[in-house]
Amino acid sequence: MTSARLKGKTALITGGATGIGRATAELFGAEGAQVEILDYNAPEGYAALEAIAKGGGQAAFHQTDVRSAQSVETVFQQLRQHRDRLDILVCSAGVLKGAYKGVAGLSEEDWDATIDTNLKGTYLVVRQAAPLLERAGQSVVLLLASGAGVRGASSSLAYAASKAGVHGMQYNIEAHVRGARVHVICPGGIATPLKLENVAQGAEASGQDPAKAVEGAKKQLGDPMGVARVLAFLASEEGSYVRGTIFTR
Repeated sequence: MTSARLKGKTALITGGATGIGRATAELFGAEGAQVEILDYNAPEGYAALEAIAKGGGQAAFHQTDVRSAQSVETVFQQLRQHRDRLDILVCSAGVLKGAYKGVAGLSEEDWDATIDTNLKGTYLVVRQAAPLLERAGQSVVLLLASGAGVRGASSSLAYAASKAGVHGMQYNIEAHVRGARVHVICPGGIATPLKLENVAQGAEASGQDPAKAVEGAKKQLGDPMGVARVLAFLASEEGSYVRGTIFTR
């Protein structure tokens, strides 16, 4: 049973249609926040709305390409018509391209796709959200990075670089967005669609059965809702004494 710790708060979540973003959107809705979901995946985005509504929460979905400045700007123009502030921003939109290719085998296309979504996308959203966050007086920005690329290796050079870049943004954002408390969250092994696809790619690269590898991984990896609970704590007043980077399983 949830506690409505976020009642009266407005929360925007990128990548909120699947994985950690989806779990966070559902939990934030159950905790009383008014949730705005930004994601490119429309079918899953609307499915998330249904799940939030069934839980008694309020949410809206905006199909958005976070790689595009125009797409992000258009969404925020719409948001400003009915939102005068933003209390919580969660940037969790992400992709993983070029896994198990090494440095020499990583294509420029995979590099660009990963950096544009994970790093540039975070920048574009924060840039548009900053004025709304400042109007809240006190706000919380939660940036999803990864243990991979911050303190450990990744199967993709591009993914590691993008997440290290997100990690490096936190102090500058906190310094320039008045009233914002900024955290970078670095999940470990979580059973998201992104991670499970990565597991399948790893199995295929090593000559193993991808389907069997995925089934085994599901038994070992963590639940996205576990990370969502950490995010809900950080977004609430209860998390106001926490500072800096947070690592989860």
